[in-house]
Amino acid sequence: MKTWRLLDTGVLSAAENMALDEVILEARSKNFVPNTLRLLQFNPPAVLVGYYQSVEQEVRMDFCRKHRIDINRRITGGGAIFFDNSQLGWGIYASKKELGITNLEILFKRICQAVIFGLKRLGIEAKYRPKNDIEVAGRKISGTGGTEEKGAFLFQGTLLMDFDVDTMLKSLRIPTEKLMDKGIESARERTTCLQWELGYLPKLSEVKDAIREGFEETLKIKLKEEGISEYEEALFNKKIDRFKSKGWIYKTNGAPDELPILNSIYRTKGGSIQVSLAINVETNIIQSILLTGDFFSHPRRAVFDLEAALKFTPAEIDRIQKVVFDFFKEKNGLFPDISPSDFVSAIYEAVKKVECLKFGISFPEANQIFTVNGTFGEIIKKRPSFLLLPYCAKLVDCGLRYKKECEDCGQCGVGDVYRLAHEKGLRPVTITSFENLMETLTDLESQQIRSYIGSCCRQFYVKHRKDFESARLSGILIDVESTTCYELGEEKKAYAGHFEGQTQLNMALIKRVLEAREIN
Repeated sequence: MKTWRLLDTGVLSAAENMALDEVILEARSKNFVPNTLRLLQFNPPAVLVGYYQSVEQEVRMDFCRKHRIDINRRITGGGAIFFDNSQLGWGIYASKKELGITNLEILFKRICQAVIFGLKRLGIEAKYRPKNDIEVAGRKISGTGGTEEKGAFLFQGTLLMDFDVDTMLKSLRIPTEKLMDKGIESARERTTCLQWELGYLPKLSEVKDAIREGFEETLKIKLKEEGISEYEEALFNKKIDRFKSKGWIYKTNGAPDELPILNSIYRTKGGSIQVSLAINVETNIIQSILLTGDFFSHPRRAVFDLEAALKFTPAEIDRIQKVVFDFFKEKNGLFPDISPSDFVSAIYEAVKKVECLKFGISFPEANQIFTVNGTFGEIIKKRPSFLLLPYCAKLVDCGLRYKKECEDCGQCGVGDVYRLAHEKGLRPVTITSFENLMETLTDLESQQIRSYIGSCCRQFYVKHRKDFESARLSGILIDVESTTCYELGEEKKAYAGHFEGQTQLNMALIKRVLEAREIN
């Protein structure tokens, strides 16, 4: 039976914990330290964004500063997490060769099984949930992520012992702009912790012992408690300032400010890809591109290599496709459950917004437009004749809120848009549920209607992109301007047509798009 190091680093700051992650992984990759199971805690509480994420997009920075919550960046991918004083972190730093498993997904599943065995010792029946989560009765109790370096890998997770839902929701930019009680209810449906499952909070020492025993049983190893090596301590002292720096915490590969920035978000099995690129409109060349999101990458630098490969590429679908596919041919297995086609689609989704400029639409406005089955120019040329509007933009107590019609009473923006649509020769229709949307698109297709203009929130479009595309009609969709059902945690109600909140239509942009239709 092989002996591994059990390294309990106790309570540290976010910067110290993140620096140690890199230090231990580097030391293990050089065979200076043995395979290691590390246990860690945080004080003060911390928000940790994934390696490829933007702090500005994922964290409520003002709240964190006011409440002395650390902000830092992990060396692993994935989404942003909140780590308070009660939570226990764990991490495996080991050689893939010694474990005899080269497939990272199989390896990570096996490691998750160790935590599952540990939870069983505490009286909790947990199971593995792809990709790389541990759940109890469908609710996540441990989220995980990993990275690798020169034959060594780091796979880490957080075990929720108690759970301060309110602070977590206020720290992260989770969609809960209003109705915090709704956000808390939604979080409780998705997440659990030892306190909730057991009805009491076990001693920290008991939890650590259970996790240790779970790893020993699963990996057939013996864990021996040891401290930080002299090499690691020296390396830590060299690296810690970088992990405290704004350059590390807020780092981006941002595009030049003087060029128009185009954005898109594309949902895949392996996570969401967010694209931000700067494009030279005159030469149609991608000057800079930033690929972020809650996906994973092995090795970490793969996404930066892909960004570098795309720099100065002509903003044309065939050229982008060639670069991405050639990149994947040379380096396989970089992004679990994300294909080359996913990256191409995500990037082209941003690139094709350039066309909006020809119709008097600014680039900030273009980032609020999504197109279905065609570019903006291609769809405008088809002279869309229907305008589809969401019922949630009508007044909550309106008698026609869940009807296709509108009386134009002047009490909400829907009436103004109905009036504008009639003036421009379009037929406005209120969509009352997801099923009604699909029925309407099917009906339009049967009438040989080729295109439409509509309004919906960004979250709805991202989630139902393939549903829109399957209808085979071409569409221009315009984002709403205010809080949505997704931000209130009520998307299920909205899906069924029972959302009780009100959104605001982007009247100015809708008008601009309808005018573009006339210009054509």
